[in-house]
Amino acid sequence: MSTDAPNAYRAIWISDIHLGARESQTLRLLDFIKHHQSEQLYLVGDIFDGWALKRRWLWSQQYNDVIQKLLRRARKGCKITYIPGNHDSFARDYDGLKLGGITIKRQTLHTTVDGRRLLVLHGDEFDGVVTNARWLAEIGSVAYDFALWLNRGFNWCRHRLGYDYWSLSAWLKNKVKNAVMYVDRFEEILAAEAHRNKCDGIICGHIHRAAIRAIGGITYYNTGDWVESCTALVEHFDGSMEIVTWLPDLDSIAEAGTPQTRPPAFADQLSFRRELVSHEA
Repeated sequence: MSTDAPNAYRAIWISDIHLGARESQTLRLLDFIKHHQSEQLYLVGDIFDGWALKRRWLWSQQYNDVIQKLLRRARKGCKITYIPGNHDSFARDYDGLKLGGITIKRQTLHTTVDGRRLLVLHGDEFDGVVTNARWLAEIGSVAYDFALWLNRGFNWCRHRLGYDYWSLSAWLKNKVKNAVMYVDRFEEILAAEAHRNKCDGIICGHIHRAAIRAIGGITYYNTGDWVESCTALVEHFDGSMEIVTWLPDLDSIAEAGTPQTRPPAFADQLSFRRELVSHEA
């Protein structure tokens, strides 16, 4: 890969794709993968939405396309690491396993080109609601899905009127005082974990809010999500880091066409569904 190519990076981090959830922005993600290259790619949890798939089985060809493109990227030499989250926690049982060139890890370390050590994990391990009250987290997930349903109708109206996409659900979260306090506390706890591991920074997902923030000498990075914000964290070849937002118009993507691919051999849908149903949380 040429380092001079447009949209070429040393590393890319994406998380919270939620394949299996109706609101997953797979078309925009496929377009992002098409236009961005990297030497390393980290999938930072909730790539699959096991919770949504248990409630209602939904698996489209676009989800297969995402998996196939990632496998093709791995075959071309990109080092891909998959760190499962709380919605795809069944994959944590396979820590250290390599599938199609993609390595599964519970957490990992990334060293930037200028020598900074960054701890990479999903982040749900430090969310008290997820770890201590799974039932409450699942209720919250259903409520979040409802907010996204409202968001879809709201943005359909905006699109018809010629306005750009705007996240109603993200606005609601930012307006709720307790939610803001929860996010701030989450970021501080993650920064403390990086300090405990003698790292210079930490990269996570989970809360669906992209950020780069200095906290007590630690740099906190959050990759955002591919349900609402469509963001990724990238490392340039000089070691600088930034959040990239990718929200192309869906009509323009549809006109360009999305190639259809066959499902990867190891991701047989029936066995995958059986794994989800039988796995104990």
